[in-house]
Amino acid sequence: MRAALAWYFVAVWGAGYIATKIGLQDAAPFTFLTLRFAFGMICLLPVVLLTKISWGTPTALAHLAVAGLLMHVVQLGGSHYAQYLGMSAGVAALILSTQPLFTAALAGRILRERLLPRQWLGVVVGLTGVAMVVWHKVDVREVTPANLAASLIAVTGVTAATLYQKVFSPRADLRAATVVQFAVSLIVLAPLAVTIEHFDFRFSNRLFLSIGFLVIFASILGVMALWWLLRHGEATRVTSMMYLPPVFAVVLELALFGVVPGGLMLAGIAVTCAGVAMTVWRGPWKSFTS
Repeated sequence: MRAALAWYFVAVWGAGYIATKIGLQDAAPFTFLTLRFAFGMICLLPVVLLTKISWGTPTALAHLAVAGLLMHVVQLGGSHYAQYLGMSAGVAALILSTQPLFTAALAGRILRERLLPRQWLGVVVGLTGVAMVVWHKVDVREVTPANLAASLIAVTGVTAATLYQKVFSPRADLRAATVVQFAVSLIVLAPLAVTIEHFDFRFSNRLFLSIGFLVIFASILGVMALWWLLRHGEATRVTSMMYLPPVFAVVLELALFGVVPGGLMLAGIAVTCAGVAMTVWRGPWKSFTS
């Protein structure tokens, strides 16, 4: 089951790069995210009404809210705005792919996770592979202080969200986590969309399809898969999978748009997979649950 969820997360996160790029053509970032989480709340309504959710204590709900704001508002808001402000997809993907490196550095202090030398090498090798994969899309001339700051905020948000949820909400009901995190994200994002972007968007089939895909397959099922994997595995080993979505996005581009990868990109895919394998393969994953 873990392997299936891990590969599902990689596939849907990789496809999410393309879906986001499509959706941002018709809506500015905060507006796009507001529509995304509003639709998400509609999708979750039957879950709230028809299933018995364990909400936990007010303190537990507060922890879920913090993790959700870090994951959905800080991470997605920062990454979307970086591209909206002109950062190339290659640079954005490369910066976001440093997350496993930061997680590995912090996990030892915060979570008492000890990595083998081979795993540390795997984290570095994986990042090198991602750089090779996205190198053809890297254009440093498009990097500005604003979009660089936005992308750094994004990688800080996703790293903090990963560690925060693992420390403070390791056993939370994943349905409760999704509902709470969507709700608080919508509460924060909607005023930003109205005041900064005047909630201006162009309704189109591609906007509707991108939001539908991102909500159901990425924000609900994908994030739940990530939280479940974090609950049952070490943070560095789980987040090392973040190296693979850009690789999957390249494969998807080939399938959908006929974008043929070059030799450097193919070599980068192999290096990335090797780095992830070095990080992940360390016997059975430690679990926080019985």
